[in-house]
Amino acid sequence: MTIILWPIIPLFWIPVHGLSRIIKRIGLLTYVTPLLTWLPLAYLIYRNRTFVLQFKINPSVILSITGITLLVLGTLLHVWTGQLLGLWGLVGLPEVSTKIKGELTTRGPFAVVRHPTYFAHVMMFSGIFLMTGVIAIGIITLLDFLLVYIIIIPLEEKELLNRFGEGYRLYKKRVPKFFPRTHFYKKVKSTPG
Repeated sequence: MTIILWPIIPLFWIPVHGLSRIIKRIGLLTYVTPLLTWLPLAYLIYRNRTFVLQFKINPSVILSITGITLLVLGTLLHVWTGQLLGLWGLVGLPEVSTKIKGELTTRGPFAVVRHPTYFAHVMMFSGIFLMTGVIAIGIITLLDFLLVYIIIIPLEEKELLNRFGEGYRLYKKRVPKFFPRTHFYKKVKSTPG
């Protein structure tokens, strides 16, 4: 399921953030486009699932337990961000519709990193890879991280800056993009000697 469902993320979020003016004009029909491109891809993956799933490593018990832990923590983080963003925010309605403005969420996990939902995806995909050892899931985990970090987040931040202006600019200065800061390191470093 991870391999089949994952393409929805880039198929939806890259156009939504990269073509925001066009997407706002298209409105709710935006949700149809990734579905039309994803369905044939999902069918192709499903038809070739035996081939795709045959390449795997046998994870040790420690890796499997680590994978389960990452999957659970990533899922909990995803649920938490979903509660804070609400359903409309989670599915991108403020980015798609001119009628829904949304609000800048800066509390909870959003006070630690600016993109905790994407961080949760990487945790969940990493966990599934470590649990199953399926190489295709490992590749998807790496692809997800690279696409999110290099393409989706910069596009999203540009769109958020346009939408929220100075509020987002200040938030950006205060909170790291993807990886949490280690406050312990800051305290140790700043403590005299």
